[in-house]
Amino acid sequence: MSPVLVTGGSGYLATHLIARLLRDGRDVRTTVRSTARSDALRAAVRRGDADDSRLEIVEADLLSDDGWPAAVDGCAEIHHTASPIPVVQPEDPDELIVPAREGTLRVLRAAQAAGARRVVLTSSFAAVGYSPKPGADYTEDDWTDPDTPGLAPYPRSKAIAERAAWDLMRDAETELVVVNPTGIFGPTLTAELRSSTQLIKLMLDGTMQVVPRARFGVADVRDVADLHVRAMATPDAAGNRFLAVSNDPATSFLEIAQLLHRELGADTPTEEAPGPDLPRPVIHNTRARKLLDWTPRPAETTILETAQSLQALGLLAPSAA
Repeated sequence: MSPVLVTGGSGYLATHLIARLLRDGRDVRTTVRSTARSDALRAAVRRGDADDSRLEIVEADLLSDDGWPAAVDGCAEIHHTASPIPVVQPEDPDELIVPAREGTLRVLRAAQAAGARRVVLTSSFAAVGYSPKPGADYTEDDWTDPDTPGLAPYPRSKAIAERAAWDLMRDAETELVVVNPTGIFGPTLTAELRSSTQLIKLMLDGTMQVVPRARFGVADVRDVADLHVRAMATPDAAGNRFLAVSNDPATSFLEIAQLLHRELGADTPTEEAPGPDLPRPVIHNTRARKLLDWTPRPAETTILETAQSLQALGLLAPSAA
């Protein structure tokens, strides 16, 4: 069986996906911007109870054509997870839009040239449900309009990049499947924290006194990795988008803080940033559950195990641990 390629190998989702594929007995090749990250990546994969001896790490940057022909060579299955996720929204939207769109197209063109069977692309709920809709009720048929007034650069970049991917692959022999996760939480395998785990850390260590005002669905990083695997293996998945979200109602950062206080005794924030009341979106995962037989974890389990993984890795201040 040919190796499977996972792009952006040092990422939060990618490390879980790589570990899952290795546990399943697959040979895995992954890309990083610099092989200086290799030792940390291998350590993260081993934290995921995987043997990294069948993992090959190669250099390839989304902003350059260099390295991609070699990265995709011989890979019938490609999971494209690499994409920039900012901690702070840039003033110039093109700082996100250009690498998100061009990087996605670069990987897809390389996949086509290599004759890959299927690409499973990580997009985001940001490409689905960031334009107002009556009832705030969303399925895979919905799209964020990049021209929505006041839309932040990140959701705009995700919508533009995913639209470009579907346009490119419309008549291609290589099949495309897209996974659209909501807010991804869950145990981290890396010591380099990403946006969601960083927010949990800030709540737990007392750095954050007031939480952002937001309403969102929760997806467990392990469940998103599982959805990627199922989306690659299921013939009928081709040409579909799949929303990845728990079966629980949408939550808020304030409710997450209250959960951490209630269950872990943590001294978490008690205030939400001022602002207007926000709609609580209803996000449907019916397609993933029915077509892919996918069963996500409860959101509370995901949040609590996120905190526990931060503690286990020594990433919390002593007073929070």
